[in-house]
Amino acid sequence: MKERPIPFNDPMVRALLADTKTQTRREVKLPADAKHVRYWAPPSGRSESGYADPGVNYWTPDPGGETESNHLNPCPYGQPGDRLWVQETWRHTAHDLDEARRITEDIMSGTAVDYAATYIDKCMRELGFSRDDAEMAFDFEEWRHHSKMPRWASRILLEVTAVRVERLQDISEADAMAEGCYTDPACPAYDTYRSLWESINGPGSWDANPWVWVVEFKRVTP
Repeated sequence: MKERPIPFNDPMVRALLADTKTQTRREVKLPADAKHVRYWAPPSGRSESGYADPGVNYWTPDPGGETESNHLNPCPYGQPGDRLWVQETWRHTAHDLDEARRITEDIMSGTAVDYAATYIDKCMRELGFSRDDAEMAFDFEEWRHHSKMPRWASRILLEVTAVRVERLQDISEADAMAEGCYTDPACPAYDTYRSLWESINGPGSWDANPWVWVVEFKRVTP
């Protein structure tokens, strides 16, 4: 079993904590001339003796132009049974990073970390702030980018249950809901997810319809 970091934005962190998000889609990084793309995995779904890691098989033209070269791009998010620790926007509340780690890792000392995704609710619930005051406090704090979050500061651990590859636009309504896009009947989850994808990846990213890793997971409770 391996552990790897994976970033999520604030709305998706809240969906993870509510257990309404059990899938994530991430673009497969392939060269522009890749073709004949397919997902490959041994029968068990995990790597075995004699098998490479499950991943994407693709072919590219040989420089000589007469044959094609076969490549395997292993899934960077692991395989069933592996774990992903979530990186999110955060800040430490101690004098320095070392002290924050010591406090947080000491089970009797509480935690010295705040998380942007739930900070406003924390201020309202634990400190009795109004929403306006909580939002003002949020804006006052200096938050750290998710890429700067170390393993010890992460509060969410996910276990990978399945991995596959598909085109982005092949997502079903049920899968869009599993992405955390619960919505009202007037706006299908599929449309909500399309808007979410473009908000993260930029205009035109949905129409590009890239190959994506579909990673299914369950949250590991302490």
